[in-house]
Amino acid sequence: MLEGIAQAAPALAMLACFACVGGGGYLLVKQRDRTKGILMLVMAAVLLGNVLIWTM
Repeated sequence: MLEGIAQAAPALAMLACFACVGGGGYLLVKQRDRTKGILMLVMAAVLLGNVLIWTM
């Protein structure tokens, strides 16, 4: 059972990464909340780093 979850975790993290990039980019382009937009982009970078480490 844990193997299935372990295989799905990187895929779910990448979906979250894409969502954070999209949301953060939207906030920055529309100039709604710059701080939250930057934080979402940083979070996306951290998620991407985690996925890269998990797949090594």
